[in-house]
Amino acid sequence: MPALPEPRRATPLTHIAVILLALAGGALGIGGAVIAEIGSGGFLLLIFIGAPIIEEIFKPIGVYLGQVWFSQALRNRIYVALLCALGGVVFGLIESWVYINVYVDDPSDAYTQFRYTVPVALHAAASFIVGLGLTYAVVDWVNGRGKLPKSSRNFYIGGVLLHAVYNTSAVILTVAGVLDDF
Repeated sequence: MPALPEPRRATPLTHIAVILLALAGGALGIGGAVIAEIGSGGFLLLIFIGAPIIEEIFKPIGVYLGQVWFSQALRNRIYVALLCALGGVVFGLIESWVYINVYVDDPSDAYTQFRYTVPVALHAAASFIVGLGLTYAVVDWVNGRGKLPKSSRNFYIGGVLLHAVYNTSAVILTVAGVLDDF
């Protein structure tokens, strides 16, 4: 039986490609989140549970593609998690831009500063946590060649829970009037 070929080594261009994919994935994730939100009819439960579940699936789209196309570059969990965090930053920046320029009439400087810091950091952190569980084994699971690793599931749930706690806290603080100065 012939020996398996050595895995290809990642080149600097490979790393540039996976970084660009991660960034693009954050932008593509917005589309998935919008489609899911439209499909839900804006149901309030979506804010607390659905949005975090959906967004944490979609934000790392570029990293999923990177694992299929450039698996040799994505062998380190921290590197994968950082790439996911980059996608989360892009997602958060686009989402914040939409809030500031579409949803809110005449936002204050404090609101603008808040939108471009706290939610962006939240998306980066939640995506980083999800990314800690993204290994090539997830690609195998999607293709029906294996089981979803428990660590992948657990990190995904951790990212979703962080996101859900943030959303719930923001709604409670808004209803309580704490964020009225924004």
